[in-house]
Formats: sequence, structure tokens, C-alpha cells
Amino acid sequence: QVQLVESGGGLVQAEGSLRLSCAASGRTFMRYVVGWFRQAPGKEREFVAAITRSGATTYYLDSVKGRFTISRDNAKNTVYLQMNSLKPEDTAVYYCAADLRLFGSAKRYQDIHEYHYWGQGTQVTVSS
Repeated sequence: QVQLVESGGGLVQAEGSLRLSCAASGRTFMRYVVGWFRQAPGKEREFVAAITRSGATTYYLDSVKGRFTISRDNAKNTVYLQMNSLKPEDTAVYYCAADLRLFGSAKRYQDIHEYHYWGQGTQVTVSS
């Protein structure tokens, strides 16, 4: 089992940047796929980005491609989400999620139901 703690959220102006961190407990973090999801008020939680165990492959929501970068440091048990050129529509609570058994297609990595471990979330607010 793994426990996840997000940090790095805050208030930023449009076109600004933030870097979110997801720190994990345990010695087997490298065996987990990790994803970032977000939920805006009144909306369903949606996929933002995911990274495979080695970090060799990443997946992104179309609207964040070219602006967000997901990366991981397995030695530090941490996954990052670098967010640049932020827009007001990026405002949401951002959640880190992980799963030990997830394999397969890109569609599965983007599926919220494939992830069994979740952090508590960190608020990101982008002002116009």
C-alpha cells in the first residue's frame, strides 16, 4: 500500500507557473504508475497526466499538452507536475493517484477507475 501527499498548489496569475509534488510513502514506489487528476467546482474529476513506472512514457490531457510536464524521481519517491502558461480554466483541486497493477493501453492510464490510491488534493487557483 502507498500513501500519497500533494503539495505546491496556490494562487497564481494567468500565464504563471506552478510545480506540484506528489510524495509517496513506501519502498516500492517505483512499481506504481502515477497520474494527476483535477476537479473543478461542479465538474467531474478528470485526467490530466500520467507517467509509467520507469518514467519513459507519459500521457496528457489534450488541453494541457505543451504546457504541463509530468516527471518522477523514484529515488525520492516523488512525482512532479510542472504547470506553465496557466489559464483560469486550469483552476481546480489537483489529485495525485497511483496504482500497482495498471498496465496496458493509453486509455487505461487515463481512466480514473484504474487508480486505487489517492492523495488528499491541493488547490490550484489561476486568476485572470
